Amino acid sequence: MKMVDRLRSLCRLRSAERFRLSWATRITLVRILLIVPFVMFLLNMNDPTAGPRARTGLRYAAIAVFVVMAVSDALDGYLARRHRQVTRLGTFLDPVADKLLMTSACLLLASQRGHVEGFTLPTTVVVAIVGKDILIVVGFAIVYLVTSQIRVVPVLLGKAATALQLVMVACVLTAPEFARVIPQYRAALSVLWWSAAAVAILATLVYIRAGSRYIEQFERSGAKNEATGSTDADKRQHH
Repeated sequence: MKMVDRLRSLCRLRSAERFRLSWATRITLVRILLIVPFVMFLLNMNDPTAGPRARTGLRYAAIAVFVVMAVSDALDGYLARRHRQVTRLGTFLDPVADKLLMTSACLLLASQRGHVEGFTLPTTVVVAIVGKDILIVVGFAIVYLVTSQIRVVPVLLGKAATALQLVMVACVLTAPEFARVIPQYRAALSVLWWSAAAVAILATLVYIRAGSRYIEQFERSGAKNEATGSTDADKRQHH
């Protein structure tokens, strides 16, 4: 009985360790939760009932939260690689956090309530960036429906697109300060957000191509297995 009890306690310990969240995943979850105050600060940034100082304070608060999320994005990736804590949950949640942040930031920075005065994000840029995320989610769902497998494969161009978008959002939020000291800041910012849109479109094409190839390989392997199975059945009948 003692041996059975020890085996049961060992199984419970292993199951608890299996479902214990790593620090990288915890940081990713915190990053997702921080999107709520970030959105609230942007929504109230242009409140007509608030004074100029209050509006500036809300924008600074949004910048602070955004910086924390950007740093945590790099930190959770570092911890996952450093301590070999790369999990399926973390691999899934990390791009979800990035997409939620970028989608909310782009939509608000192009809206009447959340824009930065004089530096409103163009609608075309928003459509390119948000459209990329929507198409990736749809593609992920299609791959899962066809293959019954969860496949999250980061693409280098996709990472570059996310990094460029993070820089773009940070530059838009801090535009009033930098525009006072850099004469050509507005033109440089325009180049930055159109570049972010172009890279987002290219990344979308790369993801579509990768997803299509994976589905084709899956279907070919399935057809090959079926052919092999039928051949084996024929052989068994002959014997």
